[in-house]
Amino acid sequence: MRINFHGAAHTVTGSQHLLEINGHRLLLDCGLYQGRRGESYIRNLNFAYDPSKVDAVILSHAHIDHCGNLPNLVKNGYEGPIYATHATADLATIMMADSGRIQESDAEFVNKKRLKRDEAPIEPLYTEADAERAALLFNPVNYDQPFVPIPGVVARFIEAGHILGAGAVSLEIEENGRKIRFWFSGDIGRYDLPLLRDPILPDEVDYMIMECTYGDKPHNDPSAAFEEFKHIVSRTLKRGGKVIIPAFAVGRTQELIYHLNMMMFTNDVPPAPVFVDSPLAVNASQIFKRHPEYFDDETRWFVQQASHPALDFKLLTYVQSVEESKALNLRKDPMVIISASGMAETGRILHHLRNNIENPKNTVCIVSWQAPHTLGRRLADREKHIKIFGEPYTVMAEIATIGGLSGHAGQDLLTRYAVNVKDTVKKIFLVHGEAMPAAALTEKLNEKNMREVYYPELHSSAEI
Repeated sequence: MRINFHGAAHTVTGSQHLLEINGHRLLLDCGLYQGRRGESYIRNLNFAYDPSKVDAVILSHAHIDHCGNLPNLVKNGYEGPIYATHATADLATIMMADSGRIQESDAEFVNKKRLKRDEAPIEPLYTEADAERAALLFNPVNYDQPFVPIPGVVARFIEAGHILGAGAVSLEIEENGRKIRFWFSGDIGRYDLPLLRDPILPDEVDYMIMECTYGDKPHNDPSAAFEEFKHIVSRTLKRGGKVIIPAFAVGRTQELIYHLNMMMFTNDVPPAPVFVDSPLAVNASQIFKRHPEYFDDETRWFVQQASHPALDFKLLTYVQSVEESKALNLRKDPMVIISASGMAETGRILHHLRNNIENPKNTVCIVSWQAPHTLGRRLADREKHIKIFGEPYTVMAEIATIGGLSGHAGQDLLTRYAVNVKDTVKKIFLVHGEAMPAAALTEKLNEKNMREVYYPELHSSAEI
């Protein structure tokens, strides 16, 4: 058996691991690499293997850095099944379609500049139509349901607790008379996240590919972060202001909706209208509502007590049209607006910021890590003068940042995750992490007398 690390190696994006077993090829994830525009395009465009010779794909979850290059895989000849949980298949379908629209829009933008320089146009990485073709290959299965993706391999999805439908992948492999217990963590979630069940730890595993995003950083209790969120919302609404929240459409938006629902049900914050203003977030929320079987016990209890769904309540509106979105900026009453993008770089959030950033009654609430050079990072860094659509604005609104809301396990849980297989594991391969977190986690595991921990380079291989 050979493992080929073709993505999320020495970086946190573009998850893609090709297993060669019994003369067949099994691909774990096929995500988009996200980085500088030119480098990303070339890296995502070209596969290090022939997609037409891959026999099956197993998708851990629906985030774009795990599913986002499936349409390109199909465009280049892949015709086999894509195994995923039911919620992952539904979410990935809308994520890939949205990504296809973005690819087409980006290519159109770049080509206008290339035309002026008399350069040949570029093709989009893939189109929305390519995404629709990829979605037709989904083969949904339940958690813990055994399936056979290629001969000699029995696979199961195990609850990962990261986003709705996310799963670690357990593989029972038989090759040349030898049995191997293999585990791919996907993205590992956290305990006590809203809506989601807790991640299940691996057990009796021989070899493991494991993420290490926060291998150098323990996380605070998520409940403390949401207590902070409650105070921010409460004080803003009491002074008659709007709470403007740039939030990722899948996962973070639904967590915030759930907590606003609870806060208003228990009268912890003043009642005020809440608007979700992002087409992708609206679609994702509808999928969350279709899959309550994946919710945790706390959520089920709250739904029973409140007598309404976790992601629906009287004061909540899912904004559909551009006209509805624009109308929000004409209103002066207190409200909460959750909109994408999560780093305030594109989308409807820019219009809400433009119309509200100079009012000291308002609050812009930053709820996730912000990449350098994004508008979200400038706001988080408390810059007083910013530009939106090229126009200058003075930041007069309160800027509030909340840490501790990550959907990824911190160093403490990552260590516990690996140590749980200490007695059986022969090798652990750390992926989906930068060099410093990988080194820090490796050191932690070495302290636990776990020595066979590796940090494979991109396109490297390992025989097991």
